[in-house]
Amino acid sequence: MLLKNLFVDFPLFVPTEIPVVEISGIVIDSRAVKRGDLFVAMRGRDADGHDYIQNAIENGASAIVGDREMGELSVPYLRLENARHALTWLAAAFYGFPARKLTVVGVTGTDGKTTTSELLYQILLTANLKAGLISTVKAVIGDETLDTGFHVTTPDAHDVQRYLAQMVAAGLTHVVLETTSHGWAQRRVDACEFDVGIATNITHEHMDEHGGYENYRAAKARLFESLAQTRAKPQGNPRLGVINFDDEKSFGFLNDLIQTKKVNYGLNEGAEVRGADVRYDSEGIHFMAKSADFRVDVSSHLAGAYNVSNCLAALTAAVYGLGVSPEIAARGVADLRSIPGRMERINLGQPFAAIVDFAHTPNALKSALQAARTMTSGRVIVAFGSAGLRDKEKRRMMAETSAELADLTVLTAEDPRVESLDAILAEMAAGMKSRGGREGETFWRVADRGAAIKFALSLARAGDVVLACGKGHEQSMCFGKTEYLWDDRTATRAALSDLLGAKGEAMPYLPTQDQTEEEWLKA
Repeated sequence: MLLKNLFVDFPLFVPTEIPVVEISGIVIDSRAVKRGDLFVAMRGRDADGHDYIQNAIENGASAIVGDREMGELSVPYLRLENARHALTWLAAAFYGFPARKLTVVGVTGTDGKTTTSELLYQILLTANLKAGLISTVKAVIGDETLDTGFHVTTPDAHDVQRYLAQMVAAGLTHVVLETTSHGWAQRRVDACEFDVGIATNITHEHMDEHGGYENYRAAKARLFESLAQTRAKPQGNPRLGVINFDDEKSFGFLNDLIQTKKVNYGLNEGAEVRGADVRYDSEGIHFMAKSADFRVDVSSHLAGAYNVSNCLAALTAAVYGLGVSPEIAARGVADLRSIPGRMERINLGQPFAAIVDFAHTPNALKSALQAARTMTSGRVIVAFGSAGLRDKEKRRMMAETSAELADLTVLTAEDPRVESLDAILAEMAAGMKSRGGREGETFWRVADRGAAIKFALSLARAGDVVLACGKGHEQSMCFGKTEYLWDDRTATRAALSDLLGAKGEAMPYLPTQDQTEEEWLKA
């Protein structure tokens, strides 16, 4: 494709002179550049792509886009107002604006995004619709499943557009796209032409990144603002906002903001699509979904009241946004057996429940502990940490939540990065003590996450529930500036095997097993 053709239908500043250059791909990592690629240099938190332009040229880049003044280069350089914002539109044009050929459902929120996305995706498959999925965990395109990264955020803009183009080529008609606040703040999904938007909840998270709750909420609200800007599509576009009636912090704001059609869901009286007669058992959750238009019984293999809400969100979007019958939507909810790292049971024959969950925010931890309480008449034991270089306020908040809702708590590592793990654990211990926690009796500090999970499991008696929270499906953990391969599910199986005296998987390695904090911080 010619470089100038990337600026057709480009909504941002367009340079007056665009050189005639062939582009064979769009790349943001200079190490991945191949001959003929366009290298987009973007400024990040830890690095500036402009510093790697020469590397990109040496690797064969045919042109460069950036937003800094640069000296003489051996290939054409286009300076735009904001290279990161431009990337999504450049990539959309390169791939032929694939979102315009699909019905696109966006899912946002603090907690429950991945679960709601998976539920809706399963509903669409049950309804025999040709659907794809792009989540913070994976992209599913027909029979192909792709990993979207080690840590949890919306894929970069050019990856999103490439996935959408692959879906169009595969003959898909619908896509469910999970969108994070970072994805919206960094404009990664601006060219995704959303037809339906879903909000799960907007609670405390990423305050450090966004500078406060209002900015964080506004970033997520861009999904609903974008509905009014979506162009007419041959297949139609419903432009429907689906919002959580029960989420006090976000509902009023979103309800006033949405200028297109909207519908709300919830468990409280007054919700337009309401979950009633909720029951919990060893098989999961059961409830009736009812509105002015339908009543349908719903069963799910998932656990907890928060998953009733996630089921309602997916069902509401399917029925009112995508024309799926309530009965088929309910069947789709029942068809989803489990979600990796979301209240995922690990069973090696032990006499208690061992569960891995992604809960890494105060609200998510609260929901996970409440869900665990519905699963047992025994004790709830939890191991979790709080990440370094991230929202520090939630460290104390999560510890306070655990002191109030769990019987026993083990505080441990969760991506400390270049912060002192001992200091993070001290902040969390202070939160435990402020709510009556007694160190050595109701809570413990165990810096090594593998040892912490094993210790938590060793505390369990028959009938208890043990939760490992904060990592879920993630496949690495960061100490210093190094990512170590890590999976809480592998660690839980390894710890259980050891406790049961059975052969099993080896505990993954973390530097806290054999290094001092000073040593791994320097590594």
